[in-house]
Amino acid sequence: MSSENLWAARRRENPGHSAWYIARFEAMRAEGADLHGEARLADAMAPRAARILDAGCGPGRVGGELARRGHRVIGVDLDEELIAAAKRDHPDVEWHVADLTELDLPGKEFNLIVCAGNVMTFLAPGTAGRVLAGFRAHLAPGGRAVVGFGAGRGYGFDEFFADAEAAGLAIQSRFATWDLRPWSPSSDFLVAVLGRRQ
Repeated sequence: MSSENLWAARRRENPGHSAWYIARFEAMRAEGADLHGEARLADAMAPRAARILDAGCGPGRVGGELARRGHRVIGVDLDEELIAAAKRDHPDVEWHVADLTELDLPGKEFNLIVCAGNVMTFLAPGTAGRVLAGFRAHLAPGGRAVVGFGAGRGYGFDEFFADAEAAGLAIQSRFATWDLRPWSPSSDFLVAVLGRRQ
């Protein structure tokens, strides 16, 4: 079983992949596309001026918007090129180059952890449980995590549910979209709200 993060593998195979990803969202923003659905949901879930972790933040699309809405955001991503773009576009937010499998932000607890953009499907196979355990360790009392990813990407929803349970997290809600459409086992996308299991 490979231990290489699948995003890192894609970058190794195509060194221009991160630049393409950044340019793709810049073009969508220029065209007036709605890029803030995830941030709207996260904002609704969080108290005002919440401490929010953008896990797998990429170029800061979600975390930057949440900071604009008044939250105290930290973003983490293993891709230094994406983090550089996040720092350029949102210089007032705290961004870190780090692997989510080794998430360690001493003294930092979050009211909300947001993991959008299919991040879970780019993890090295077999490491999702470690990432979810890291989320649990960084949740403030009463804090929640919201995780979204698509089907057919090598990491099944049932596997995710089992990993969350093993990491000490309870699935509080399941939706099929970031605008809260009902989820079913046949849905092609999952947005799961997690909290510490009692």
